[in-house]
Amino acid sequence: MVAKAPSRNALADATKPSIRGMRCVFFTQRFPAKSGGKRGAPRKGAVRKAYSVTWDFAATRLLIWETFMADRPLMPIATAVWLIDNTSLTFDQIAAFCGLHNLHVKGIADGDVGAGVRGVNPITNNQLTRDEIEKGEADETYQLKLSRPKTVVAEKARKAPRYTPISKRQNRPDAIAWMVRNHPEISDAQISKLLGTTKTTIQAVRDRTHWNSSNIQPQDPVGLGLCTQVDLDAVVRKAASRKPKTPPVEQASGPSLSPISETETPPAEASDPAKGGEIDIDKVFERMGGGPSSDSSASD
Repeated sequence: MVAKAPSRNALADATKPSIRGMRCVFFTQRFPAKSGGKRGAPRKGAVRKAYSVTWDFAATRLLIWETFMADRPLMPIATAVWLIDNTSLTFDQIAAFCGLHNLHVKGIADGDVGAGVRGVNPITNNQLTRDEIEKGEADETYQLKLSRPKTVVAEKARKAPRYTPISKRQNRPDAIAWMVRNHPEISDAQISKLLGTTKTTIQAVRDRTHWNSSNIQPQDPVGLGLCTQVDLDAVVRKAASRKPKTPPVEQASGPSLSPISETETPPAEASDPAKGGEIDIDKVFERMGGGPSSDSSASD
């Protein structure tokens, strides 16, 4: 009997993530008939089934977390030790809450298991409430529920090394030369982190021992597309803040130049009538068109 190839919908359903966290693809391959009766050759119309299994590691990790760790305390054995010593819960309740076997919990209570383990209070760790413990002590069939956190803290993104495209890697020595010439206060570690290079390359460019030092031309890394202007400004600002400030230069004690106000002579002050100076009456009337000369010409 020849197996029928699965339909497109069947393959689509098979490729979806299953409960076990893996993707399974099933397909059939029909081999043509071969003549000659060679050993190992398939018969006419024979069908060989091939199975392809691809693990979905992200789904597997999520499934493991949701199955074993989502509803379990962080330190199950230490939590079980504290619940045995400080509550009247049954072994089955403690085992169900901590994710342990009831015989394991019984061994902890007898001292055969976890003799040196120090108990951890799940109430202070915000993993269990006092009301839940009271409900479990009142009803032996009650299953304790793990307390959910009130706030969810986002996971901090991990810093991956800066990736430089292959087409731009040949321009990194030019950018390194520009950074060394224009910003000597920036350390090699900051340059390597900004441009995605190594300290050996930076030192070779600085000492002009690079294999292509004769063709290196300093160019702005922002213009080359190796970094952004925001990142470059941040690195320069950080390096400038770490640079030690030069103390003010103290003036040497001894004779020095005198100020201008002491060397210049004040201008002579003109006589002011308001201040009580002498007034020449002839000059005053002469300016106004009067005076003795004008009176004598009028009498003639």
